[in-house]
Amino acid sequence: MNQPFGTGPALGLPPAVDGELRLENAAIDRAFRWLLRDGRVQPTGHELLRGLGVELTAAGFPLMRALLAKPTLHPQIASIAYRWSRAAPQVEAFTREHDIWQSDQYLRSPMALIYAGEPMIRRRLFGPGLRLDFPILEDLLTEGGTDYAIFGLRRADGRPLAALSIATDAPGGFTDEQFNGFQSLLPLLSLIVEAIETRLMARSLLEIYLGADAGRRVMGGLIRRGDSVTIAAAIWQCDLRDFTAMSNQLPRDEVLAILNDYFDAVTRPVLAHGGEILKFIGDAVLAIFPMKDDLDRDSKCITALEAAEEALEAMRDVNELRASAGKAPISIGIGLHAGSVSYGNIGSQTRLDFTVIGPAVNLAARITGLCRPLNQPLLASKMFASPCGSKLVPLGHYPMHGFDSPQEVYGLPEA
Repeated sequence: MNQPFGTGPALGLPPAVDGELRLENAAIDRAFRWLLRDGRVQPTGHELLRGLGVELTAAGFPLMRALLAKPTLHPQIASIAYRWSRAAPQVEAFTREHDIWQSDQYLRSPMALIYAGEPMIRRRLFGPGLRLDFPILEDLLTEGGTDYAIFGLRRADGRPLAALSIATDAPGGFTDEQFNGFQSLLPLLSLIVEAIETRLMARSLLEIYLGADAGRRVMGGLIRRGDSVTIAAAIWQCDLRDFTAMSNQLPRDEVLAILNDYFDAVTRPVLAHGGEILKFIGDAVLAIFPMKDDLDRDSKCITALEAAEEALEAMRDVNELRASAGKAPISIGIGLHAGSVSYGNIGSQTRLDFTVIGPAVNLAARITGLCRPLNQPLLASKMFASPCGSKLVPLGHYPMHGFDSPQEVYGLPEA
């Protein structure tokens, strides 16, 4: 029988069955086809590893457990790992902070060698040549493991991308056919993991630098200058008093520490209550609480006020720590308003900013600036204060630059 052109042992390719190339090991062939068809559309490594485990074991590959781990480009999370096991096929996810790279747990692991450039490490967990030179091997041996291997996945440019480990409890470990077949999947797995990671990294960085909602909108195609939508929102602005004097008088590292403590204290409540941090402008924070409709207006104003009160409480905690260290307290002013804003891209042809603009934003800024002369930690417009009842009290009308008539402002009741 004539073989189809371009197939067959003479070319070192798998044989053709029914006109299609087939890998010799049925489980590897099934996993390979799943990766080609469905692998790249998996949203994260979680779904990728689960699918791979299911496809391999469904066709008889003796996989006891598998782990996929990769570093991340994230300010808090250094790495993320996904673990699949035959006994508990629901994949577990683990994140590690940046101090993991200096930990004994990591430095004694085979993963450290893989990330340093080792392409593969294999340990058979039986026989006279048994080597338990990594803590993970003792765990696997206790679980009945007979064979373990970890592989380095590489980016297209050769840099380390991820580590993928497999283990079996089959008597005698992986056969040569199984082990070599699994290795044949690695180039395709590397391409898929890199594609997934690139997509997730882009989304993560956009959310970190633009905010969750703004990042999603940019990923969704809202990228041209002038692209914007009109939304209703509670506008939340905060600044640090006397920052200019501090930055002129204090060492750079101390100024940065103050800013980081301040930003952390005031932004955590905003995010916890569903607000969107749009930007840091020097020592100022601009955030919004988008409103779905008129019925949502009152609840978003109340929510934004709760976030502001929690931010003030967090700053009191910061100042207690500063006092214990013999440092001067720092104070802030929060301005609150509600109204319609243009939400989208502004900027030059080469540099864009995703933000909110409009008269409502301007008024929020003017109200924030009034906190210091009125010696108030928080001020709000009448439009914002009206749903908040007795939580805010009127403080009078004040002229504001750019607005024709004085604006009524509200503040917190005196304790």
